[in-house]
Amino acid sequence: MKFTCEKYLLQSAVATSSRAAASKSPNPALEGLLIETGSGVKITGYDLVKGIYTSFAADVAEPGSVVVSARLFDSIVRSLPDDIVTVSADDSNMISITCGNAEFSIMGMYSDSYPELPSVEHQKSVSIPQKTMREMINQTLFAVSDNEARPVYTGALFEIEGKMLTVVAVDGYRLAMRKETLESSDLDECSFITPGTALSDLEKMCSDSEDAVKIVVGSKHISFSLGDCVLVTRRLEGEFLDYKKAIPSQFTYRLKTERTSFLRAVDRVSLIIDDRIKNPLRCVFGKNKLSMFCVTSIGKGEDVCPFEGDGEDLEIGFNNRYLQDALKAAPANDLEVCLSSGSAPCVIVPADGGESFLYMILPVRLKA
Repeated sequence: MKFTCEKYLLQSAVATSSRAAASKSPNPALEGLLIETGSGVKITGYDLVKGIYTSFAADVAEPGSVVVSARLFDSIVRSLPDDIVTVSADDSNMISITCGNAEFSIMGMYSDSYPELPSVEHQKSVSIPQKTMREMINQTLFAVSDNEARPVYTGALFEIEGKMLTVVAVDGYRLAMRKETLESSDLDECSFITPGTALSDLEKMCSDSEDAVKIVVGSKHISFSLGDCVLVTRRLEGEFLDYKKAIPSQFTYRLKTERTSFLRAVDRVSLIIDDRIKNPLRCVFGKNKLSMFCVTSIGKGEDVCPFEGDGEDLEIGFNNRYLQDALKAAPANDLEVCLSSGSAPCVIVPADGGESFLYMILPVRLKA
């Protein structure tokens, strides 16, 4: 195997594919990248849950394939000067990397030791701009659970109804939902759960452009195609929360506020909250204002944030981080905070009455 290409092409492909390589595995090949050459170069990373492969044009002198340590190869390629890179591998899997005056020789592995990436049978597909996909992931991923006891919630629900895509994440204490209109869709109705780890990688792969992400939904796997890069991941199986029933539809109080001022006030009072002893943020929704208090072993913090409306001094306790995450993610500056009682969920939606996002946070029981 032997090919020559620009350093930036190789570096970009290696960095992207390495996201899917296993950090530790009983199978050393899974900690590596599969490099294949033919009409161009294809580099694959795969950890048995998700796989990423990316292709690019190169001057291929000898077709072939080899597996190389992802961590070492990535470090070497990044350290090379900005020049033309030549990569070759002999019959004993000794890999040679040369660029300018730099030259490396490292041991690779036979490509037949690398597991085959699952193929996603092309049933139906949808397309959405990369920028929109990245925003939807960023604004819901924080609510994906990290509790492996309930694997279905370690992913986000993708629900397609007509031309509308809804992404929902829930961890038992909060819920995040984003809606967007699809660019194109073969699907009238479909839902699947994508692992949070795959979504985290997909978010990094998406650019700030209108170029499309093509989502192909198979029976057991999903693929996300972004130009020459493809991410393939297995679907999470299980019964996801019926979020439409979980979100209250009627509220006693609907108060409006500015996201930035609300977030800054929460951030300030949170400074005295100790992460080890998670004291709740005590919120009192009065007339045209929200008063926040917190007393911890460190001291006491309080602040007031302007609100529109009268909460009749309704008192609710919140985990400060859950409030911060929702306010940082909300893609609008004018928010409506919907409340009913000190024990009912708090729902945050756009103040203009739109349905593009919704965040629900369960309250914390307050001591007298």
